[in-house]
Amino acid sequence: MKATGFGLALGFGLLVAAVVWGGPQTGAGRQAQDRAVPSDQLIAMSFDLGDGRQQVTMVDPRQRVLAVYHIDKASGGIALKGVRNVQWDLLMEDFNSAGAPTPREVRAISQQH
Repeated sequence: MKATGFGLALGFGLLVAAVVWGGPQTGAGRQAQDRAVPSDQLIAMSFDLGDGRQQVTMVDPRQRVLAVYHIDKASGGIALKGVRNVQWDLLMEDFNSAGAPTPREVRAISQQH
């Protein structure tokens, strides 16, 4: 379950980067692979979960959708683990951010200078 959460977080982070910067992305994590593509094309990232499964995260920057699949290496079976349209997520200033300063506090400090 932790690997799925990490993969979703990794994929979401890369989606945010693709949407915000619209340029080539680089993955993080063990054996993560991705390919630099124009910001309007589908992005696929592969991550070895280490338990006989591979996680593939698909990102559609144009529609702002993220999908995660697990592939059983022995059988070739593919399981869809989650799909999310992140359009509205990206409009939030912050969510589940731990500690200070919050983005609102940083903005207030920067506007004082």
